Amino acid sequence: MKTFLLQHVMLVACMLLPGLQVYAKGKEAKPESLQLKVYEVKGVKFTMVTVEGGTFLMGDDSGRYGEQPAHKVKLRRFSIGQTEVTQELWEAVMGSNPSDWKGAKYPVESVSWDDCKAFIKKLNRLTGKRFRLPKEAEWEYAARGGNQSKGYIYSGSNNIKDVAWYHNDNYSRPHRVATKEPNELGLYDMSGNVWEWCQDWYADDYYFYSPIQNPPGEFSGTDRVLRGGSWGGTATLCRVTGRNFYFPEGTGNIIGFRLAL
Repeated sequence: MKTFLLQHVMLVACMLLPGLQVYAKGKEAKPESLQLKVYEVKGVKFTMVTVEGGTFLMGDDSGRYGEQPAHKVKLRRFSIGQTEVTQELWEAVMGSNPSDWKGAKYPVESVSWDDCKAFIKKLNRLTGKRFRLPKEAEWEYAARGGNQSKGYIYSGSNNIKDVAWYHNDNYSRPHRVATKEPNELGLYDMSGNVWEWCQDWYADDYYFYSPIQNPPGEFSGTDRVLRGGSWGGTATLCRVTGRNFYFPEGTGNIIGFRLAL
């Protein structure tokens, strides 16, 4: 049976009002060490990072049931957004902004899985590219640091405060993207800030029968995968192996996404 992790956190977070914008200065990833490609839509730039293919152990034998068992996965090369999709990019493509917490460089939130697919369809029409949502296996591999992984608990560090905006003793809310330290691949906010939609349908037991080669995810279901934790959740939910889910029409100001290609 599914272990529903969003629960009251989703409901409470959706009722919170936008607050004062406070910026933190993150550690810049060194461009010379990354494979970056910058795209532009109506004057708004966004960066994709190339992730070289490789083999890794996905999941965690000591984690929650949905994270078990740890299993071998082999992926081909792909690209993933250096940050979550920002509100300024969403507005450039869609002409509106659904987010509760407004800010051009904030991650867009309060978007459903279906909304994200509509955005991507328009983005591809504007760019002539084939952007998409990341598959869950791609998301975890990238969050772990790909073939540069150092085995951190969170994406880029064992100290969550270095890399993630999450719910702690301070007042929580989303923050500008790329204001914490990046992970080994130069990716920001893969732990914390907002939950990120993946392409896959969710199944608690998928890891028991997932194929090794480029796993496509479950072929049907009622909920889509969410990854990464959020500003409204605990540190446990921000681990690179943590899994969550929500119905594809659902929204909340703790949910956003990043692109893949």
